[in-house]
Amino acid sequence: MRETILTNARLVLPDEVMEGTLVLRGGIIAEIQPGRSRLPSAEDLEGDHLIPGIVDLHTDNLERQVLPRAHARWPSLSAMLAHDAQTAAAGTTTVFDALCLGDLGFDTERIETFRNGVADLDALSGSGLLKAEHFLHLRCELPAADMPALFETVADHPLLRFVSLMDHSPGVGQYADLDRYRRMRARSGMPPEEIEARIAALLDQRGRLRGPNRRYLLDRLSARGIPVASHDDWNEEEIAENARDGITISEFPVSVVAARAARAHGMEIIGGAPNLVRGGSHSGNVAVAELVAAGLVDAFASDYVPPAPLEAAWKAWREQGVALPAAVAMITDRPARMAGLADRGRLAPGLRGDVVRVAAFGGTPVARQVWRAGQRVI
Repeated sequence: MRETILTNARLVLPDEVMEGTLVLRGGIIAEIQPGRSRLPSAEDLEGDHLIPGIVDLHTDNLERQVLPRAHARWPSLSAMLAHDAQTAAAGTTTVFDALCLGDLGFDTERIETFRNGVADLDALSGSGLLKAEHFLHLRCELPAADMPALFETVADHPLLRFVSLMDHSPGVGQYADLDRYRRMRARSGMPPEEIEARIAALLDQRGRLRGPNRRYLLDRLSARGIPVASHDDWNEEEIAENARDGITISEFPVSVVAARAARAHGMEIIGGAPNLVRGGSHSGNVAVAELVAAGLVDAFASDYVPPAPLEAAWKAWREQGVALPAAVAMITDRPARMAGLADRGRLAPGLRGDVVRVAAFGGTPVARQVWRAGQRVI
């Protein structure tokens, strides 16, 4: 049975940081002991931190590999392998590929990315070529006419483990500021009269389809017990509706008001890690640092930058006073629990051998080595 002994490490345990030794055996964490191992086979980690493998509940990184430049679509299988390598190199051992279902005229190519992404995961699963373990996170655009039919094609897929409800209509959520929406569309070259026509059409479509599509999706998911999150929550009314429907996760709330309402309803909150690392939202919404300071973030997700969760956890520790075990739990244990994955997310005997050696380069944490199920992948 393969055994790997990692010693002289600062082990980030659930409640403390301990200088010690961790043993991987048979794909699991077999032993954790204080102090150094004197066995010749032990690997000296030179005082680096050892943390659980990162669990990333939401990454759009595949889209950036599929379209590395505008109008330059890359072969999908190659894009998936590049995406997998990038996420693993960032310390992520469990990745939820966030694929969009439903077109509101933002990016019609996302539907092709969804179809190809599912096919590629089917082809690659079990091949031994993927460095991280991949699951599907379906981002369902509630006002989109094509969303239910697209969802039906994967509703019973074995890799489907997370669903988020989206509404990117103008005037709500991320695009609540209509003037900002108009400026965004104008930058894409859309004439003013076409912008106004688009706004009117989308709001009419929202009025007709959001409610029925939402009910279809919630009913379809209830039988499978798949975790459901709301996305880009923006006001108390929306949060109250989600709570009535049994939704317990708020993903990327765009305002303090929404985050406070989510917490008041007992929801767990996912913050965008790039927002914290960059020092603010790229789209003008609430700064995640403000939410962390108020105790309104339970987990970080990479969103669109694979290394962001690790850097966000370190930033929360170094700059925002979050204890290191709690900060690391925001990218490991907390997201694992949200997804119902009880076999990972902590350094504890009997759990999966997903661990990451983290070295510091200046103020930046670097995933120096990565093991998944006891096998070194980076």
